[in-house]
Amino acid sequence: MATTDPNLLPVASTEDHLALVETTKAYDIVRLFMQYYPPGFLRKVVAEVIATYLLVFVTCGAAAISANDEHRVSKLGASVAGGLIVTVMIYAVGHISGAHMNPAVTTAFAAVLNFPWKQVPFYAVAQLTGAVAASFTLRVLLHPIEHVGTTSPSGTALQALIMEIVVTFSMMFVTSAVATDTKAVGELAGIAVGSAVCITSILAGPVSGGSMNPVRTLGPAIASRYYKSVWVYLVGPVTGTLLGAWSYNLIRVNDKPHGAISPHSFSFKLRRMRSNDEGTPNKDPLDAL
Repeated sequence: MATTDPNLLPVASTEDHLALVETTKAYDIVRLFMQYYPPGFLRKVVAEVIATYLLVFVTCGAAAISANDEHRVSKLGASVAGGLIVTVMIYAVGHISGAHMNPAVTTAFAAVLNFPWKQVPFYAVAQLTGAVAASFTLRVLLHPIEHVGTTSPSGTALQALIMEIVVTFSMMFVTSAVATDTKAVGELAGIAVGSAVCITSILAGPVSGGSMNPVRTLGPAIASRYYKSVWVYLVGPVTGTLLGAWSYNLIRVNDKPHGAISPHSFSFKLRRMRSNDEGTPNKDPLDAL
């Protein structure tokens, strides 16, 4: 007569229990995530990956070709390309994610309460992912060029650090004005920010490379395995953006309470000027999604 091995029952029961525990944990994690991040948040993260990928692809690609053969792409042309791609991406995905494309910018907005801190890590990971992917793409396409748009000081590290702080301050100051102040003219915000990037990169290029963006340096550095003075491009842009955002907050003309900015006012899409009486208070991005 067939019998059942009693030792098999506890094993099956234990496996089912472990599976149930893992499922419960996964459900709790998803529920917790959905509690703090709405369904539309994933679109914002994907938009940052794509925008940063294209930003690094164009800026670093143009810089790599220019460094290899300036007759093909001039240094001025590389700077203009960087400003133009920033402008294009602002108008393309600004209404979705804000088109930060830069963890230093994201951190600065969070520091002045224009962006929720809980979204910062996801934005930073998305931006680094896009930058690294673009850099490895360039490494394949531009072979045998070894340094695909890497940045390093042409003089001392201190000179490069100060330059990065100053030019990033300039860029963030302009960005804070057109992105967060309803009294500023918003229709040409993308052009204003792109122009700021172009102008400052022309000046900073011969000194520091004009990165103004930690992932714009980290991506090519990882792909090219070139880490000379990489700390300059982490400390400099973050310091510059923080100073730029705080400085604009000090001179902001605002007669209403200043709160976290909404996707519609924070985005760089075309918008009509509002009169002071018609303006509405900013809301948390999560509430408006």
